[in-house]
Amino acid sequence: MDFTFKMAATLIIVFAAIGFVTNNVLANAADEGNIQGLYAVEGKVQSLQDFSEDWVIRTKVLVDGGQYFGFLKSDGSFQVHNIPSGSYVFQVANADFEFEPIRVDINSKGKIRARKVSYLQSSAVNTVPYPLKFKLRGPVNYFRTRETWKITDLLMNPMVLMMLLPLLLMVLLPKLTSLQDPETQREMQEMQSTMQQPQMPDISEKLTNLFGADSTSKSKQKKLK
Repeated sequence: MDFTFKMAATLIIVFAAIGFVTNNVLANAADEGNIQGLYAVEGKVQSLQDFSEDWVIRTKVLVDGGQYFGFLKSDGSFQVHNIPSGSYVFQVANADFEFEPIRVDINSKGKIRARKVSYLQSSAVNTVPYPLKFKLRGPVNYFRTRETWKITDLLMNPMVLMMLLPLLLMVLLPKLTSLQDPETQREMQEMQSTMQQPQMPDISEKLTNLFGADSTSKSKQKKLK
């Protein structure tokens, strides 16, 4: 019994030691960012100590909207572990202040590249230093300013423009023509007179000529008879 008890105690101690060593090895590998293709990303957030004393507690780092996240240390530094290779957007979540997001690319070998976020051109590469450094953009604005009425809103109304433009043309065109030399005025008057003359023959004249010609031909025929 004593021998089996000692053997069991020895095995328990050995397994405990193996588990302890394994956990330490995995933790160290996680810090180095290389556990089965999983990596760690580190950086630092600009301090908000001048604005809020508990800003560290109220701030955290989100990866792709919360798929992965990390908490800040007292100096604003952070580490996000167990991230596989790929492209991610890192953002700082704070209820009162807004920070510039950063896109992080991790290749299959664990090489990390940081660049600016461009939603319109996702393939554009504007690299930024690594480890990440989040800069303060400003306070978060939850409300939009109320739109005020301006005189330009009335003047740029399409209905107002449709009424004003013809009036302006009627007022300005005579003044422009009066400033021209007499020859051009005479030419414009001749053009207006020609345009006012009827281009098509008068229907009444055509009808009188038609019926008048018929009556004269009939009278001639009667005389011949």
